[in-house]
Amino acid sequence: MKMDVLLGLQWGDEGKGKVVDYLAPKYNVVARFQGGPNAGHTLEFDGIKHVLHQIPSGIFRENLKNIIGNGVVLDPVVLKREIEGLGKFNMSVNQNLFISKKATIIIPTHKLLDAAYEKSRGENKIGSTLKGIGPTYQDKIGRVALRVGDILSPDFDKKYTELVNKHKSVLGFYEYDLKDLPELEKAFFDAVEFFRGLNLIDSEYEVNEELSNGQRVLAEGAQGSLLDIDFGSYPFVTSSSTMTAGACTGLGVAPSVIGEVFGIFKAYCTRVGSGPFPTELFDEDGERMRKEGNEFGSTTGRPRRCGWIDLPALKYSIMINGVTQLFMMKADVLNIFENIKVCTHYELPDGSKIDKLSFEISEIDAQPVYQTLKGWNCSLAEVNKYEDMPQELKEYVSFLEKELNVPIKMVSVGPDRTQTIMK
Repeated sequence: MKMDVLLGLQWGDEGKGKVVDYLAPKYNVVARFQGGPNAGHTLEFDGIKHVLHQIPSGIFRENLKNIIGNGVVLDPVVLKREIEGLGKFNMSVNQNLFISKKATIIIPTHKLLDAAYEKSRGENKIGSTLKGIGPTYQDKIGRVALRVGDILSPDFDKKYTELVNKHKSVLGFYEYDLKDLPELEKAFFDAVEFFRGLNLIDSEYEVNEELSNGQRVLAEGAQGSLLDIDFGSYPFVTSSSTMTAGACTGLGVAPSVIGEVFGIFKAYCTRVGSGPFPTELFDEDGERMRKEGNEFGSTTGRPRRCGWIDLPALKYSIMINGVTQLFMMKADVLNIFENIKVCTHYELPDGSKIDKLSFEISEIDAQPVYQTLKGWNCSLAEVNKYEDMPQELKEYVSFLEKELNVPIKMVSVGPDRTQTIMK
């Protein structure tokens, strides 16, 4: 059996949580393969909004196994709070949630380091969520990090102290105040004790055995392709591989195991934090888009930067991920526009035009070249099948399919799981 992969094609916030929840009944396992509590996957059903930061988005589906893979960095405090928050739904979290012993742990001083590094950058901040993600991945690559399996070791306290002392020396260099550390450590160790009672496994064996037994597995990505540590708009990126390749290293499966690759994108673009954004709008259209789409970070609460859809960037993400199907989200946000713009190329300072994300694109003043399409300018609230969509929306979908050369199989017309139209 092949493993399907679902990931975002823009700068995150594309709506991955909703799609995973919608597709979950077709699968036996949902597995997160990278990222940490900087992710915020929003699901909405039965009139209730849910935001998951670390737990896979299949958790609301009964009898579905949810795995947190080795490529994830985990904050025990956040995970404990998430699990306790799900308690009111009478869910079998202890039965359906499994965590890789090889996943890396975020400790309190990682968050302090994150804040110290960001402060030291001054005006050149990268827009970190300050969750300790970057410093944790840094320790992982530096081969000094703590992993989930370490909390079962009788020497855990010693290992923890050694790592904290390394962090304190760095924080001393930045003259960063440690007054909050005792309170952070108390919550951390309470969460670690809670953590020890969860299902801690060798997840690479679990995933491969499920596939060998003919079970359907969906790999769930976090953030977006344009935030990938290698292929994103560096240095304004996350610290992990957000690509299809990251599903292999983040879950321990071979490339030959990959089946369908579902690429999710918004009908427009958003970005949180710093970094290049060629189609960003600074006018009334941008404000209307933000308000209509409720574009505020589910993790940080920060207002998202908004702009028209960027086809060169989408083509790039599709190429490096091997996307086989596209899912377009938040089409309803564009209901309010009489005309919709689509960026098809970038114009460079010398007047030439390109449709690729070259290495230099982050450094030069590339201006978007737009093609204008007629908007549908009406509500989609009563639309429940593709044939009933306004002709202008169907033409928008057809235009994108032709430009991207990949079929758009799903169009989301609202936040609820029922507001999802398969094409």
